[in-house]
Amino acid sequence: MTIDLSHYPLLAKIDKPEQLREFPQEQLKQISDELRSYLLNSVSKSSGHFASGLGTIELTVALHYVYNTPVDHLIWDVGHQAYPHKILTGRRDKLHTIRQKDGLHPFPWREESEYDVLSVGHSSTSISAAVGLAVAAEKEGINRKTVAVIGDGAMTAGMAFEALNHGGDIHKDMLIVLNDNDMSISENVGALNTHLAKLLSGSLYTGLREKSKRILGSIPPIKELASKAEEHLKGMVVPSTFFEELGFNYIGPIDGHDVSSLVDTVRNMRSLKGPQILHVITTKGKGYEQAEQDPIKYHAVPKFDHTSQSLPASKASLPTYSKIFGDWLCATAEVDNKLMAITPAMREGSGMVEFSQRFPEQYFDVAIAEQHAVTFAAGLAIGGNKPVVAIYSSFLQRAYDQLIHDVAIQNLPVLFAIDRAGIVGADGPTHQGSFDLSFMRCVPNLVIMAPSDEAECRLMLNTGHQHQGPAAVRYPRGSGTGVALPSISETIEIGKGVLKRSGEKLAILAFGTVLTEAHLAAEQLNATLVDMRFVKPLDCQLIKQLAASHEYLITVEDNAIAGGAGSAVNEFIHSQKCTVDILNIGLPDSFIKHGTQQEIHTELGLDHPGIIQKITDFIN
Repeated sequence: MTIDLSHYPLLAKIDKPEQLREFPQEQLKQISDELRSYLLNSVSKSSGHFASGLGTIELTVALHYVYNTPVDHLIWDVGHQAYPHKILTGRRDKLHTIRQKDGLHPFPWREESEYDVLSVGHSSTSISAAVGLAVAAEKEGINRKTVAVIGDGAMTAGMAFEALNHGGDIHKDMLIVLNDNDMSISENVGALNTHLAKLLSGSLYTGLREKSKRILGSIPPIKELASKAEEHLKGMVVPSTFFEELGFNYIGPIDGHDVSSLVDTVRNMRSLKGPQILHVITTKGKGYEQAEQDPIKYHAVPKFDHTSQSLPASKASLPTYSKIFGDWLCATAEVDNKLMAITPAMREGSGMVEFSQRFPEQYFDVAIAEQHAVTFAAGLAIGGNKPVVAIYSSFLQRAYDQLIHDVAIQNLPVLFAIDRAGIVGADGPTHQGSFDLSFMRCVPNLVIMAPSDEAECRLMLNTGHQHQGPAAVRYPRGSGTGVALPSISETIEIGKGVLKRSGEKLAILAFGTVLTEAHLAAEQLNATLVDMRFVKPLDCQLIKQLAASHEYLITVEDNAIAGGAGSAVNEFIHSQKCTVDILNIGLPDSFIKHGTQQEIHTELGLDHPGIIQKITDFIN
């Protein structure tokens, strides 16, 4: 796909930030307008993250204009908003390949560009990295600057506050830009704060303030009075002094879409010593009315006609596992008021919108705070409730200690509904659910279930909800197979697999939704096929029977082979001194790049031709 650059006369001349810095400041507004138009045109034709990038156009231009990137380090938190950054840093003509196999990475990625300082994908890591880079920069002694951009949503994570606490304490030179797109700012307040930001970041004010603090610092009563006077002055026109209590100099809030004022303020702040916070107000989806009105809907978009008033209607398809889970939540809450559903800021992605509206007293969005979500669930369980933590596989990694320390050790009845398990697809290595079976399997007291279809998913959710200890149901991104669903009262026996097909010599043990492809392979190989259902506890009796009656056992899973479900089978076979050859099929010992789920499954040999080939090679 090519975009006619004649419509973007200034942007066409910018292949790297050095060229941006050659333009006079007066032309930055036109460059910003062209950049926004280019982003809209490109993403609408290729799909990708959308609203966040539209909201950071002017901020991106201002930061690259003032800071000497890549010598100066610019860090983007999460990275949904970094498409404009990619366009300005030599990747403009490849933007249409973003999130596609062998195309641009969906987030900032160190291997892709020297301008991508930190590889990201998960939230709230930027300030911690900036503190480390600021310490390293001081050690280098080459006047390298450090800037991190973090959204107000990402600031809800405890890790961000841990980093602020440390950064303010060690007092290294850095700028943290708080990109606040969740509050409005009126014309008058915006103009006043823009003027104030220039004043507060200017050399006259900062010089006077630092000198007065030094002069009065030795006289405690006067020092306290001066501090209160300063806070009173600033408190009339800016938000609380919370950041300054942590040791940061706070500037703002200012209009994040006034590129010239942004440049003036950032230029002033670049020369300031110590840790700085710049608070900018932006609008997600800025410049595209539909995205401004519904930034959640336009967070990530398919290909669409940007001249129309809406995204294309999704084709009728089978319900997703997220929808199956959301429907189960509602049905169960109707008969059990002790059910409490918790999400770390993933209401839409986890299929919980209807539940949040129908059962608000039983719904808790704890923001981007996975650790808190799990320990909060532990508290609810101790209080006699039945908490369900809905969480993505790769996000549960962030709450591993809480899973062990606060839930499993105490054997509390917390159900983990683990979405996006296995290969996720276009979001790449940071989001693939490759490791949950491996990191959970070693935890005592935990029941781990992997449904092969949506009917089993509901059965396992029922079983986990009624279980008097911790349980996990892990299911993939995507749709089910269209099977009928059981009632919410029906459960299954814990630790029991199901024989799906009898064959000779080969027995395939499938864990999870890989059963569909494993079934096709089993038919061609005349192999026995078992839906194992449980990773922990294993159906040891069934495994022992299969080992005694077959020459080969083949385990198949959409999880890392290292430490996964197949490893559990290996350990049991070894402990029983069974004489049978075992092949484990699953995800390799590497981080898996982005692409569609089908592309990745085919590449890794997790489709039925790949499974057949691996088994054939093993036997031969």
